Amino acid sequence: MLRIAVLVSGGGTNLQAIIDAIADGRITNSEIVRVISSKKEAYALKRAEAAGIESAVVSKKDYASPEEFNAALMAAIDSAAPDLIVLAGYLTVLPAELAEAYENQIINIHPSLIPSFCGVGYYGLRVHEEALKRGVKLTGATVHFVDAGCDSGPIILQKAVAVKYGDTPEILQKRVMEEAEWQILPEAIDLIANGRVEVNDGSVRIKDR
Repeated sequence: MLRIAVLVSGGGTNLQAIIDAIADGRITNSEIVRVISSKKEAYALKRAEAAGIESAVVSKKDYASPEEFNAALMAAIDSAAPDLIVLAGYLTVLPAELAEAYENQIINIHPSLIPSFCGVGYYGLRVHEEALKRGVKLTGATVHFVDAGCDSGPIILQKAVAVKYGDTPEILQKRVMEEAEWQILPEAIDLIANGRVEVNDGSVRIKDR
């Protein structure tokens, strides 16, 4: 059974997608053992509570230094003994030691087709604002492993989503979530849980595909 820790900061729609996919069997051999939020007011915590999942809050505001925060976050994760850490709308930069300790055991969902519209500062609506500003006809979402860089780890899955005339950032964000994020994040977790993801020299191979 794959033990999953999910890190969140906001509404938790991707967390809910994981919870639902486990419940309906699209994710197998897996359980969420802890949800960790960077914000006390995150609605994702209510989603965790409704699903009977243990949760914790580790906020930078509560610590005097980055080092103390990093230590607290590491402790909250380590004590859950996860096999996989999922960043589901987590808006705090991970400490480098966490990425090193859990190499190829942390995944992130990003709302664009990496390497477009990613990197430092590209999160939330800004990703979709920049896609619309550039006038791309296709955007989408990417699930990737997390390394010491920003959105630079090996790509596991991607799914394209059409940009339509008249889209606003909010409309495009909703379509990307519904058509891509909520589909490929559960799929990637299921592939990992069933030993079908292999990383070699920075590239991902999905077995039997």
